[in-house]
Amino acid sequence: MGITPDTKDWTWVLERPCADCGFDPAAQGRGDLPGLLRSTAEAWAQVLARSDVARRPAADVWSPLEYGAHVRDVHELFTQRVRLMLDEDGPTFANWDQDATAVESDYAHQDPDRVAAGLVAAAGTAADLYAGLTEVTAQRRGTRSNGDEFTIESLGSYHLHDVVHHLHDVGAR
Repeated sequence: MGITPDTKDWTWVLERPCADCGFDPAAQGRGDLPGLLRSTAEAWAQVLARSDVARRPAADVWSPLEYGAHVRDVHELFTQRVRLMLDEDGPTFANWDQDATAVESDYAHQDPDRVAAGLVAAAGTAADLYAGLTEVTAQRRGTRSNGDEFTIESLGSYHLHDVVHHLHDVGAR
């Protein structure tokens, strides 16, 4: 059995806490984002060191390894989007099909040590980018292909939720 694609609109996590993982968008500010991305990357490195990292808890649920590869790619994607928002006025982001990427990149068979190293590096790059924002640049805007508009600051909160939520999905943190 394959993974059922996630088609939910998660943008509501910018307005209220997530009942599943406990993420509260009001509990941290933009200045907290770099440190939180780095600390979650450390938590992910621990997850990816588990002896059963490649085992799916159910046939239709990603393994911690698959989630880790996804989170690595999430960090890279959000870094690209923030850079685009800094370089262009009001860009529209290309659609990203996370489920197709998981299959095409064969998340299930990637090396956990390489995924961990890539995730930590990608989180650090994203953290550095967010750390360099000013009050003005944090308010630059971009739009997802579905029409959802973000500032860099709100995109950062959305980014952090994704990472935290997936730690919850794998029973960490």
